[in-house]
Parts: sequence; structure tokens; C-alpha cells
Amino acid sequence: MGDFIINESIMREMGYLFNENFVIRYGTHNPLLHHFQMIKPNAVNKTCREANFKFLGGTNLLKRNLMRPILDWNVDLVTSALYKGSVALGCGIAGIDNGKTNTYTKRAYDRALSKNYVHSVRDEASKRFLERLGFEACNTGCPTLWGFTDGLNESIPKTKSEHVVFTLTDYAPDLKQDQKLINILNRNYKEVYFWVQGSEDFKYLEQFSGIENVKIINPSLSSYKEILVKGGIDYVGTRLHAGIYAMQHSVRSVILAVDNRARDMDESHHLNVIEREDVDSLPSLLNSSITTSIFVDHELVNSWKGQFKSL
Repeated sequence: MGDFIINESIMREMGYLFNENFVIRYGTHNPLLHHFQMIKPNAVNKTCREANFKFLGGTNLLKRNLMRPILDWNVDLVTSALYKGSVALGCGIAGIDNGKTNTYTKRAYDRALSKNYVHSVRDEASKRFLERLGFEACNTGCPTLWGFTDGLNESIPKTKSEHVVFTLTDYAPDLKQDQKLINILNRNYKEVYFWVQGSEDFKYLEQFSGIENVKIINPSLSSYKEILVKGGIDYVGTRLHAGIYAMQHSVRSVILAVDNRARDMDESHHLNVIEREDVDSLPSLLNSSITTSIFVDHELVNSWKGQFKSL
């Protein structure tokens, strides 16, 4: 569901370009073609060669080591040729950048990414990563943030609602801290909802006590949006883009960081993030006044967009 949240924002923010042109979308989780399929001419090859612009979207798309099969961007030294000249659109690096990138990965990125356009990345760590590889990049933040203005920030309530929707992250489990989270929400809200963002999140939820009265929201973006737009609800949880999506809909939100994405984005863009390890501080935070002040450099975003206004 996180991909759907990002894609919705990309289509809206890039509408100035996409709405006037024919757009073909390919997923990044599977290879565009297998190696033998690249030998003979085909529609995918033709599309990739002839596209005026190629954009890459995805929060954890960039890797320090492409020799390990990680599926966010399933690309290798051979298939990277299909992406030649691609431009990152709010992409980020997975994990903590240790400053080391092997030759294989550098060559694959050299084949895939544009040297003629400035790349858009979600945070400073991702910007440093691409610059170290010889690409020009700017920290625009994730496209899910580009619609935030002072007006939207001010529309988000500062005080606690009676209801809350929360999320958990199945691939980053912490039974102790997540149980504390559930207990805190049960004590501080009249109604507690759980949105199933990931395919295994519900199974993870079932491991906890105190969930008998938790109301389950179906694992679709439309179901999540429906509960948000009703108002009178907060968001608290470990899913980063669920929290951003909630704030897009003027919902007071607290995001619990379980990986570098939330930490790195919060550093530049102020997303109301606390560490999951600090969950004991959550009751005090929830019952205090929270001012949402998401920062977006709109001049920088518009400058980046301006690269693609003419075909």
C-alpha cells in the first residue's frame, strides 16, 4: 500500500507533464525483461529506447549493493540498459549508507541513471549517496510531501481526538514495544482502529493481547482514506507513508521510526517522528499540543520540475 500512496502523489504532482503526454508505467519489483528477452526487438525494448523521459519512483529504490537480490528495484548490470537516462523522482537509499559501493553497483547505476538531469531524492543521506556516485541530486523530499503548505499544516489539529488508527510493521517486529503501543492506545482513546497496510501485518497483530475491541480497516487505500476523511481521528504507527497519507488528509499524526527512512526524512522535513524505543513517552506526547510543521522547499521542487516542461 505504501507504493500506492507514493504513486498517487507522483501522478498528482507530475500532472503538469503526465496529463499532456502518453505515460507507460512499469513496476520495479520484477525485471522489465529477462536477459534472453533483451536479444530480440520487442515492445518493452522499443518503449524504453524511445521514451522522452524515464522516471524512477520508490522510497527505498537505491541500494549500496545490487549484487544482492533485493526487489525494490530489481535491476542488474544487463537490464540496467533498459533504464538508460532515467531520473530519480523522490527516491531514497535503503538502510544506512556506509560510504561503500562496489564496482558492479556503480557500473549498473552509470548505465541506468541520467547524467544530464538533476535527480530528486527524499533526504540528505540519499543525496550524498548519488553525489558520491557522480550524479547531481537535490533533496526535494518524497513526492508525498510536495503538497504540504502552511495552510495544510495549520489544518491539522493540535490536540488529541477520541479515535485513533494505528499501524504495525510485520517485517520490523518488536513484540515488547509494539505491545506497549497497543496498550497506550487502548488507554488513551475511546475507539482504536488498525489499518492493514502490509500483507502480513494482520498476522503480526494477532500475536498481541488487548486487540479484542480493535476495529480492522480493510487493506485498501480507499478504505483507509474513508476513515481519515470522516475526521475526529488521530494516526499513530510505524508505517511511514500511512502517517504521511493521514497528514495529507489533515489528521494529527505521530510516526514511530523503525528504520532509517522515517529518521532521515524527519531530519529534513519534520514529520512528527519518535523512535519506537521511546514509546513510553507517547502518552505525554499524545496528551499535549502537537504542531505539525512539515517543511517542503517548494522553490527547489519547482526548479526540479522545470527540467521537464518541454518535450
